[in-house]
Amino acid sequence: MTPTYGDVERALLDRWPETKLEPSLDRIRALCRLMGDPQAAYPVIHLTGTNGKTSTARMIDELLRALGLRTGRFTSPHLESMTERICIDGAPLTQDLFIDAFADVAAFAQIVDDSSEHPLSFFEMLVGMAFAAFADSPVDVAIVEVGMGGSWDATNVADGKVAVVTPIGVDHARYLGDLPEIIAVEKAGIIKAGSHVVIAEQEQAVQDVLVQHSNEVGAKVSHEGTDFQVLSRLPALGGQMIELQGLSARYDEIFLPLYGAHQAHNAAYALAAVESFIGGVEIDADIVREAFANVTSPGRLEVVRTSPTIVLDAAHNPHGATATVEAVQEAFNFSPLIGVVGVMADKDVEEMLRVFEPVMARVVCTQNSTDRSMPAAELGEIAGDIFGENRVHITSRLDDALELAIGLTESAEGYEEAFGSGGLLVIGSVITVGEARVLLGRDH
Repeated sequence: MTPTYGDVERALLDRWPETKLEPSLDRIRALCRLMGDPQAAYPVIHLTGTNGKTSTARMIDELLRALGLRTGRFTSPHLESMTERICIDGAPLTQDLFIDAFADVAAFAQIVDDSSEHPLSFFEMLVGMAFAAFADSPVDVAIVEVGMGGSWDATNVADGKVAVVTPIGVDHARYLGDLPEIIAVEKAGIIKAGSHVVIAEQEQAVQDVLVQHSNEVGAKVSHEGTDFQVLSRLPALGGQMIELQGLSARYDEIFLPLYGAHQAHNAAYALAAVESFIGGVEIDADIVREAFANVTSPGRLEVVRTSPTIVLDAAHNPHGATATVEAVQEAFNFSPLIGVVGVMADKDVEEMLRVFEPVMARVVCTQNSTDRSMPAAELGEIAGDIFGENRVHITSRLDDALELAIGLTESAEGYEEAFGSGGLLVIGSVITVGEARVLLGRDH
């Protein structure tokens, strides 16, 4: 009997979750070997870093397709459907193709499971499915985002022709360490011999780690601020106008339909990565403009409703939260701004709330459907110490939290002079944002 998409989803979720790590590439290497090493069938652009990986991957994808290349893209986590993680030519696999990808891998996975101390994890299975789907397609290039870290990440069985390291901060401290330079050692592992690495502006200690590793393996390094950079940016209706210095040329009058300085920097990393991939030659400026104008990044300062305006953002650590808050203040003139916050319990929750406090008039503390989510009551208690109890609302159901926050935004209590200009920001976790996106689906 042919499995349904639901059957495949359940079979994957029954495996080790993404948060259960066993630092070894042995299982994924064994799986790929049995499949004929599909990850070696095409060149790879590999991305790591703390924030910005998915948006940068989507920009790279748009640029490469504008150049006429067939692309595969693997990113994580997903917002609404597992199929989003594996894309070919910019589109997620259909449910039928996702089932086929699982079937292609399942028999080999059973062999690995039977011969290993631990079975393949959920993430390892998806990586194997992506690599197989890209080879079957076939694609001209794969854009691959690490799940966590670098050296021991399952995606690292692929050898990237180009590596991209977005800004590194502290996240997943329990798994990767609590200092950026310690985290950088793990993330540097995706930089392979003879590759070209594009490095975002970093703290000096992080930069030193990345450069040292690059020199050790003989990788060519391009630095933000020296070899490429954002030259200018101006907020515009629906996004921003940016000017970029690439590795080979200057590109101006680029409309990027995303908000925030961080997205302009993501565009610079993407441009440098693609220039590196095609050999450092100049790209036709009209192709660059066309590609960036088509970029989307769901769940990243995504407006899903107006009257009142509801914005979703997947920021889940203090570094990302700071970038989001700055972008919201620049792009929207919300008065008041109401926050709906649902976070994972293992995050730096207190520091994130401190970032939100100066700009959110009120915060509705809630939780998502996963076991990892911090209970709304616990989040509300922390928020009460930072915001003051009179500015904090608590409800464990996300649908109730959205309804409450919409009411607070529309009433604009205490902001009567600015009535009608309130906004709502849903933030704190990719899963929270994904579930809110589903709940607000009719509106967007």
